[in-house]
Amino acid sequence: MTDTAFVFPGQGSQSVGMGRGWAERSAAARRTFEEADEALGEPLSELIWEGPGEDLGLTANTQPAILTCSIAVLRALQEEDRLPSPVAVAGHSLGEYTALVAAGALDVAEAVRLVRRRGELMQQAVAPGVGAMAAILAMDAADVAAVVDEVSAATTGDEVVTVANYNANGQTVIAGHRAPVERACELALERGARKATVLDVSAPFHSPLMAPAREGMAPLLAAAGFSAPRVPVVVNVDARPVTEPDRLRDALVRQIDGTVRWVESVEHLEREMGVDLFLEIGPGVVLSGMNKRIVDDAGFLSVGDFKDGEAKNLDKLEAALG
Repeated sequence: MTDTAFVFPGQGSQSVGMGRGWAERSAAARRTFEEADEALGEPLSELIWEGPGEDLGLTANTQPAILTCSIAVLRALQEEDRLPSPVAVAGHSLGEYTALVAAGALDVAEAVRLVRRRGELMQQAVAPGVGAMAAILAMDAADVAAVVDEVSAATTGDEVVTVANYNANGQTVIAGHRAPVERACELALERGARKATVLDVSAPFHSPLMAPAREGMAPLLAAAGFSAPRVPVVVNVDARPVTEPDRLRDALVRQIDGTVRWVESVEHLEREMGVDLFLEIGPGVVLSGMNKRIVDDAGFLSVGDFKDGEAKNLDKLEAALG
């Protein structure tokens, strides 16, 4: 018997046209896009399917767009009775909200409104050009953390740099003020990193510079209607399963300016919860690529994309589930 975890992508997996094929294929998917449009009082689905890409790429649009598309795919597959019951769910950063919807802890309309505001607050927290994020590749995570600590110790004033995302073995993201981020990249390359690249993102997510966004989201999450999830949600900031609504709220608040511990989350799902199939639901294939670099003794499959009018990997899904 296959023990499956559903995992949901975060910001960066968006593309114009995503989810349109599912909406044409499935009444459940269409209703999901309609719910999101109604929740926001605007045609989000039109932006998702027609663009322009520059507007879809704005954080305040990207976050509800990816959540909506991912839930549309999930519901379409459930409508077709293609999915097992998962033993747990998880999502990368923004994807944690999607995971909560999938687990029944949040409804779609509330989640869409929350992530729209989350995106706005994260964008507003730091003036353009002040902060930065960078990906450090082919360097042990502990060595990246040591570089960050060394640069932090030598930084004067109130500038900061920190580890933002432990994404996969050999892929760690740092964030903070631009100058110490750039210094950390230089030092990482000197210490043997294969690549250290400042990312084209709009703000230094998951760093202390997001404190204003955390403060803005805290009361909104406190007032949101959370329920106990049907299955455990492995949360980013603790890399542990949570089932209590108040703890889920707290994890979402801390996640905004806290580190995404994705490596530990995937390891916990596989080693402690027995997951042997990681099913990525939503646009793109980013998580499947990362997950393959974290654990060896599991299967990995991404469903959500369409190509030439056909949903990809459904045959592989059926084979994986036996």
